[in-house]
This record gives sequence, C-alpha cells and structure tokens, in this order.
Amino acid sequence: MEYRNELKFELSDFDLIRIRNRLFPLMHTDRHQGSDGYLIRSLYFDDLYNSCADEKENGVLHREKYRIRQYGNNPDFIRLEKKTRQGDMSRKTMQPLSLPDYETLLSGDLNRLHILLSQSKGGLLDELILKIIRKRFSPKCIVEYERFAFTETMGNVRITFDRNIAGSTQTDRLFDSDLFTVPVMPQSHHILEIKYDELLPHYILQALDLGNLRRQSFSKYYMTRAAIG
Repeated sequence: MEYRNELKFELSDFDLIRIRNRLFPLMHTDRHQGSDGYLIRSLYFDDLYNSCADEKENGVLHREKYRIRQYGNNPDFIRLEKKTRQGDMSRKTMQPLSLPDYETLLSGDLNRLHILLSQSKGGLLDELILKIIRKRFSPKCIVEYERFAFTETMGNVRITFDRNIAGSTQTDRLFDSDLFTVPVMPQSHHILEIKYDELLPHYILQALDLGNLRRQSFSKYYMTRAAIG
C-alpha cells in the first residue's frame, strides 16, 4: 500500500454528532460495523528506551509503530500491523496473526522466538520478532476505543470517529472483557481522522467544515504512554 494523506482533529460530542449526521447521506458506513460502530484494542510494542514514543514527542518525520490489533475481544481475529508515518502521510501494512504466534510474541522467550522465526515465511511477523530479539521490543500498553467509520471509493476516503479513548498497562489481557483502562482524553473529547489517497472530494470537505475545527497531531499510543506510563 502506498502512503496516504492522514488528517486528525479533536472533536466535542456536539461536533461529532453534527459531522456524522452530515456524512450519512454522502458516504457508506463501514460494512463490518454495527449501528454504534465497533470496539478496537491495540497492543503496542516499543524498545527499552521508548524510542517510538520519544520520536513522536520530538517531532521525528519518519516513524514506525508495531501493534497487535483485535476487534470486539475476539481472539479468533488478530492482526499484526505496522504504521509508518512520513510527515503528513501514513502507510499501514498488516498480516493475520494466529493465537499461538501472538502468545509467543508476548512471552519474550528467545528460544520460542527463534523457533518461530525459523518457521516463518517472512513479512511483518519476522520484522517484529527481530525487533524483539535485537532491540528488546516488548509490549508497552493497550489502547482501546470505540470507532465509527465511513468510506468512499472516490479518493479511497476513510473517515473515522474514535470515541472514549482509554489505555491500560495490563498488556497480557488484550482479550479480557474486564480490562482495567484509564481515559487518556478529557471527557466528551474524541478524535476525527480523515484518510485519503490524492483527492478528498469537495462535497465531503464541505460536510466536514464546521468553521471551528483545527488540525492537530495525535498519536493514540503517545497519548496513552503520556497518561499512564
């Protein structure tokens, strides 16, 4: 996948409802979500020096983050992802992850990791294993939020509303329904993300224009680490 434009804004409850209502007649809702969206949990990795978090804080233009993502506390569907940013552009690569491989990654056991690496066929799994072995990457936090998404084929546009963003240091409880989380944003504050290839259709741009939105730089991982360590 090539790099895509990615814009982020902070929204109040009121602005979220206004924009979402404007988009309903203009865009398709994500076919995988219910009427209220869906729950996302992401388990983020970083090295001994918290380099991924520090790069965000220091404004490094080229950054990478590795995470394991799941939806609705379902261990039958796990995905390994790498998010790469280059300035205002981003790219996401991903591959399915089995539960046994997930458990090996979390174990940090070098013997098991070397065995898994010898059996692997390349891709992101190999990348993360090598990060764990060579740079001592390990799980740092879980980020949880509720997402509602719209899509549009023209411009390959995806607009998401991420609500009730919270974090946890209980990195071994990714699938637990009673995971203890701490809010990482003020109450009734949420994030709007707009992703597109080269063109953001004008009618969508008009629907998003409330006259008071200010583009900001957000990283859910960085905000979580700043809030809970």
